[in-house]
Amino acid sequence: MKKQIIIMIGIGIALLLCSCGNKKTENTEINGINEVFLQNVKTVKAVLSNKQQELILTGKVDYDPDKIISYAPLISGIIDRTYFSLGDKVQKGEPLFDMRSTELSALLSEKIALEAEEKVAERELITVQSMFDDKMSSEKELLEAKGKLKQIQAAIRKIKSDMEVYGTDKGNGLFSVNAPMSGYIVNKKGLSGSTISPESDPVFSIADLTTVWVTVNVYASNLQFVREGMNVEITTLSYPDEVFYGVINSLSQVFDPEEKVLKARIVMSNKDLKLKPEMSVMVTLKDESQVRLVTIPSDALIFDNNQYFVVVEETSGSFEIRNVIPQGHHNKTSYILSGLSEMDNVVVKNQLLIYSGLKDKN
Repeated sequence: MKKQIIIMIGIGIALLLCSCGNKKTENTEINGINEVFLQNVKTVKAVLSNKQQELILTGKVDYDPDKIISYAPLISGIIDRTYFSLGDKVQKGEPLFDMRSTELSALLSEKIALEAEEKVAERELITVQSMFDDKMSSEKELLEAKGKLKQIQAAIRKIKSDMEVYGTDKGNGLFSVNAPMSGYIVNKKGLSGSTISPESDPVFSIADLTTVWVTVNVYASNLQFVREGMNVEITTLSYPDEVFYGVINSLSQVFDPEEKVLKARIVMSNKDLKLKPEMSVMVTLKDESQVRLVTIPSDALIFDNNQYFVVVEETSGSFEIRNVIPQGHHNKTSYILSGLSEMDNVVVKNQLLIYSGLKDKN
């Protein structure tokens, strides 16, 4: 509520308290106030209602950390070709880039050698099994042949598993790295011809943007109004005529050391992809408490000498000034902690003129 007092000088004096005893005037008076003026005075009754709070905070859109994957290379190599650009949509299993790596080539050579050993071990097992059936070899020899084949096969499976983690063999020394999930490329560092290693930054990041977080800055002065489970309305500059609705899912208990704020989190469905990461938003919180207070239009308040006042019509044409203590405002409505009672007739039109006249009288 803006602090304001309008000092009326020379305006409406003839409409206020009658100071003239002229018997020739045609206007009648009630309790010393011009009747014509009284016809322009408007009052409303103070009512009891639940107190509502509205608070507007700033925030931004973030990725859902459970739905973003960053690919950091586990081996050294050189990127031969990329298949994506920043912002592209990719599907799980789709190739993202090809690379050449001496480490992967060594694994491939080891795999080829083990596959050759596997074939030899399989033939040996067939021979030993045949001899065992003819009682020409012992059970121990048969078990040893089976064990050797199993060891080789286990080693091959391990190499294949390792290679699937690092990349898919495309032949001719090329290995393809595929998308680990479906989503959008939100970060890209790798370029054709660039060298990568386990110490490098992530080559790319993929995020599923159908769900995002809205992170809200909550200052210490706002803590009494903010709590988990509150409904909120979210607006953006990009969509000024559209309101997004959400709920505060969590409120941090530790202040951010740099921004000096608590972070509230709102998990938002984003199927239309309108909410973009790093987008700034305005978050409006509304809360209706169980506290019932006297409610009047905010326009009825008069601020003077660092205090709030209202003009109350006690009886027809009889007015008095009341000192009141507001406890919050919402949508042009003010909640009064003390100074007014339910059903009091509060002046909401020409109250400044009456206030000035009564104040000058006292």
